[in-house]
Amino acid sequence: MATFTIRGKNIEVTPALRDYVEKKVGKVTKYFDNVGEITVLLTVSKDRHIVEVTVPVQGILLRGQEATMDMYTSIDLVIEKIERQIRKYKTKLEKRFREGSIRTEMMTPTAKPVEEDEAVVIKTKRFVVKPMDVQEAIMQMNLLNHDFFVYRDDKTEDVNVVYKRKDGKYGLIESGV
Repeated sequence: MATFTIRGKNIEVTPALRDYVEKKVGKVTKYFDNVGEITVLLTVSKDRHIVEVTVPVQGILLRGQEATMDMYTSIDLVIEKIERQIRKYKTKLEKRFREGSIRTEMMTPTAKPVEEDEAVVIKTKRFVVKPMDVQEAIMQMNLLNHDFFVYRDDKTEDVNVVYKRKDGKYGLIESGV
């Protein structure tokens, strides 16, 4: 059974709302054997009901966010989004799992204190840079819905960055000598 962290911002998380979230979000656990702690943030901002869901599964993070005028509709839509991500990458993920290239270390972002400087850093994330190939890094970047992704090349052991270009294609920044 998956564990949930359900938080509300400008909304009280009632038992009925908690049960609905656990029932709906719990559906994604049927696709994977190993699911980490599922984080759900429910936010009300003006007339918008925003739901953010993060699901760590077997070395990857599934993430979705939806906003509508109704909290229950937002929950339904974010689950549909995550299930589409799962379907989209299912064959790629299964191939990677069979090959054993995805490890079970989860990315763990943590906040660090910000020092005064000319350029102000407002957020710092720390995570494990896992060995993977460029295709797996692109897949992980797309699953996280980010524009770039830092990873360790599984052949050279160098830290590289893949990024999404404005033309929709991908770029690669390689480190090393």
